[in-house]
Amino acid sequence: MIKMIDLPYALTDLEPYYSEETLKLHYEVLYKGYVDNTNKTHEKLILARNNNDFSNIKCLEKNLSFFGSGAILHKLFFENLTPAHKDIPNLTLMQQIIHDFGSYAKFKNQFTAASISVEASGWCLLVWVPEFNRLEILQCEKHQDLTLWGCKPLLVLDMWEHSYYLQYKTNRESYINAIWNIINWEVVSNRFKNK
Repeated sequence: MIKMIDLPYALTDLEPYYSEETLKLHYEVLYKGYVDNTNKTHEKLILARNNNDFSNIKCLEKNLSFFGSGAILHKLFFENLTPAHKDIPNLTLMQQIIHDFGSYAKFKNQFTAASISVEASGWCLLVWVPEFNRLEILQCEKHQDLTLWGCKPLLVLDMWEHSYYLQYKTNRESYINAIWNIINWEVVSNRFKNK
């Protein structure tokens, strides 16, 4: 059984950049749904193994990938946010960003552009790719699609409409620009340090 993380801030603490109404719905309903459905899928997989009945295995594996990825990415997303934020990554991560993207401004511009252009429902991620020994930016559609195997997510931005529509309507760019104000660079930098 997986569990929801407790938010490390109050529902009002991210305002005005991320409204209480949006955060409450996103955390208490949508994230909870991914966690609950991941656990239900695990229970069905245990039952299938115990009964040696894999007639529904394709559906169960698809559900595990979809709901499980949604639960994990939402956990990372909520941990990425903070009301008390630093404006930039720590020195070690900043040096890697400059090395891999040319400058912090170029990284931020690429991440923003990639986030805006995520097709359908998806995510934008800054990841460490051990195989490449570098940082990369990925667009991850439908939680489980378009990834690099073995990458470590560092910064995760939810681009599903449920994450911004109540506050920003269809203006994805305003949502992304607001999120830059509440990124918890300490968490992102620690993920990079522990890569």
